[in-house]
Amino acid sequence: MNANLHGKVAGRTWLRLIGIVLLALSWSGAAHAAGYPERPVTLIVPGPPGGSGDITARLVAKELAGAWGQPVLVENRPGAGGIVGAQALMRAPADGYTLMMGNTGVNAINYSLYPKLPYMAADIAGIADVLVFPNVLVVKADSPVRDVADLKRLAAAQRGRLTFSSSGIGQTTHLSGELFKLRTGIDALHVPYKGANLGLAAVMSGEVAFMFDNLPSAEAQLRAGTVRALAVTGAERVPGLPQVPTMAQAGVDDFVVTGWFGLVARAGTPQPAIDAVHRAVADILARKEFAQRLRQLGGRPGVLAPAAFDAFMRNEREQWGRAVKASGATAE
Repeated sequence: MNANLHGKVAGRTWLRLIGIVLLALSWSGAAHAAGYPERPVTLIVPGPPGGSGDITARLVAKELAGAWGQPVLVENRPGAGGIVGAQALMRAPADGYTLMMGNTGVNAINYSLYPKLPYMAADIAGIADVLVFPNVLVVKADSPVRDVADLKRLAAAQRGRLTFSSSGIGQTTHLSGELFKLRTGIDALHVPYKGANLGLAAVMSGEVAFMFDNLPSAEAQLRAGTVRALAVTGAERVPGLPQVPTMAQAGVDDFVVTGWFGLVARAGTPQPAIDAVHRAVADILARKEFAQRLRQLGGRPGVLAPAAFDAFMRNEREQWGRAVKASGATAE
């Protein structure tokens, strides 16, 4: 066999081998999509039990477990503004069996708030947004503060001594307070807590004067009457709190803040696995009774496909980056 003929034969052999490998990979992806999940799935919550992210994650996990016939294990990894949870996701294999309930802080605000992070936006793959909601400005139930105007007057009287809590540095509960200071000109000290439940408890005990909490996590205390709502941060009033004004209606202009929770995975997770999770979540969110439960929490169900959710998170990073810069907030 001459050299040219040998080269052609060798070339065709390599092409066949490449074709076989590509076909095997496509079969593997199809099999993964058909059989996923074949074992328990872990859902990381980058916050403590009892917070709105935890509530949302457990609602979704229960429904996914029922749909898949496989356990979905919720694992709380609070700390450092959600960074601890994100690190746990980064350490797990990119195989679709470890997911995270992402949020505005971890997947948008942190990139501008922290000078250096142990993860990048490119490390995260969006799957589906789950819940979009406003924050609510609350004070202690027996506080003399009855509305936002009262709070501004109290801040003026206690200049430099007024405090507000949050669920942690970099969360919307923190940035809402910073934006409130910026829009109203008040002086208040931020006191971060390790989770919304602790921040809210600080309001109820009188340790701090006010808090902008995620509406889903504040809902139980609002119903119990232990805190009083002064305003919501959405563009419209919340059906479940029709008597509570928006920030604009309360006299604070240019103040619309919404938070969100959504499922994410490590970048590099097989697309069939991402698509399988998205289909399951979309089916759950489309159920009337489940959507109603999310509305009872003060939010609305998500609607975005993986690519659209990635684009949404990219836009959120840009918008919150501008807000962080304008507020002067830092992670220090």
